[in-house]
Amino acid sequence: MEYAIAVIDIGMTNKRVAVYDDSLHQMDAHYLVFDPLMIDGIECHDLEAMEEWFTAEIKLFSEKYPIKAISVCTHGATYVCVGNDGKTAVPCVYYTHEPQSNTPKTGEDCSLESGDDFHRNFYETFGTKEDLQAETGTPAFKALINPAKGLFFTQKQFTDMFKNTVSVLPYPQYWGFRFTGKAGVESTYMGNHTYLWNHKESCLSSAAHKLGMASLIPGKLYKSWDTLGNISDDFADKTGLSKETIVTMGIHDSNSALLPHFAKKGERGFILNSTGTWCVIMNPVEKYGFSPDELGKVVFFNISAFGTPIKTAIFLGGLEFETWSEHFQRLHKRIDIPGWNEEIYRRILKEKKLFLLPELTKGSGQFPESRARISVNGKSYLIDSTETSPADYETLFAVLRISLVLQTLTALERTGIKPGYDVYTEGGFRKDESYNLLLSSYLCDNKVFLTDINEASALGAAMIAKMALSRKSLNDLAQDFEISYIEQKKDSFPELEDYRQVWLKEAWLGKKL
Repeated sequence: MEYAIAVIDIGMTNKRVAVYDDSLHQMDAHYLVFDPLMIDGIECHDLEAMEEWFTAEIKLFSEKYPIKAISVCTHGATYVCVGNDGKTAVPCVYYTHEPQSNTPKTGEDCSLESGDDFHRNFYETFGTKEDLQAETGTPAFKALINPAKGLFFTQKQFTDMFKNTVSVLPYPQYWGFRFTGKAGVESTYMGNHTYLWNHKESCLSSAAHKLGMASLIPGKLYKSWDTLGNISDDFADKTGLSKETIVTMGIHDSNSALLPHFAKKGERGFILNSTGTWCVIMNPVEKYGFSPDELGKVVFFNISAFGTPIKTAIFLGGLEFETWSEHFQRLHKRIDIPGWNEEIYRRILKEKKLFLLPELTKGSGQFPESRARISVNGKSYLIDSTETSPADYETLFAVLRISLVLQTLTALERTGIKPGYDVYTEGGFRKDESYNLLLSSYLCDNKVFLTDINEASALGAAMIAKMALSRKSLNDLAQDFEISYIEQKKDSFPELEDYRQVWLKEAWLGKKL
């Protein structure tokens, strides 16, 4: 091994420090979950605790491996306000936070407006949902999933603190800044449903200018594999790394997960179905732009590591599966997860009486106006209901998986799936036989493949570091690793289409409940 690469992979739940060798094989990895830091009753990222752990882990790995590069990939929707001292000027709020009327405003004797008022105020100030979507490639989300909303909230909630901000950095580049002392931005994070980047003109958006971000966010976009800088003397002393160790610009995790497939399959003709807490469906397309009927829908554009458009749709599939599963287990006092039972699935599809509807997180996903519930013959059961179970245990899990398949299909259609496109499913759902069989069977004109990449975002981050060190292209790295594309079998479920149409009507009815 000529050198090693340290990857810091920051998920919303799990934080990971991994080490890859110069042939892109993972040599080691440690994981940790951090509790939120509560400030004024608001969940915030504990950046200081995370930095201490990252530093300690890299020091430990530096004693075992010849690390020459650090690469950071992170979850989306998070920006950090930095002060003159190089530290955070303002708490870094979770993007899941929904402004509420009882949220106390720091330093003032009044409250922020309620969630609905907050979002209404945002669009009155910065532009209509449709205009902003056309300009920035970004749909309207609730909570603070649009980072421009997060910064707007921060300015209101922490007014005095925000005055000390001298730069606002995307999450991967914040960590690069902490390791090098240098600031910059790259394409994949700026273009990720932020409202901050004008996809048409490749510059900061009108919302970014109105927010006052033009002087705070570095305006030039770098490539993910560009070098941000060498590590600082202080970080070298703390970790034992050579001062020649480089840090790449970093990358958004979902975009990072595309890189292994770009290397193996090229940049067109497939859709990545990356499943986890967020299910992220990504279609590399030739050009940016919405059709008139797409504006207002939950579809958006990412920017790939190559600066090309990625049509994208997301929903909280993993979170829904976990939350509903725990609910079913409490109701039935069981802990097992039922597997595929063809008879149960065909009965549910044929009867068209039992449905599980999104969204557990209000304002997210492909059906942001739908209220999460189970519907049985028109009667609704909410997840916090104390009523008896609406169905037996195995049936409840079957209807949950069917719901996740139907949400995936909507997301695939909104990203522009066409006959002949391959679908690559990776992440947690690739192990779910029921989900994969139903999804593949519905997609008669598309092959569905299950991949064997366990940590695609971390591998992608290692790839950009190797590109920076070796000056090789992405295609040159294809021979360094293998991906197994296992084709998923198909079966005939003719009732699924009729069931889907009823399910869609039930989902849209949710806004009236």
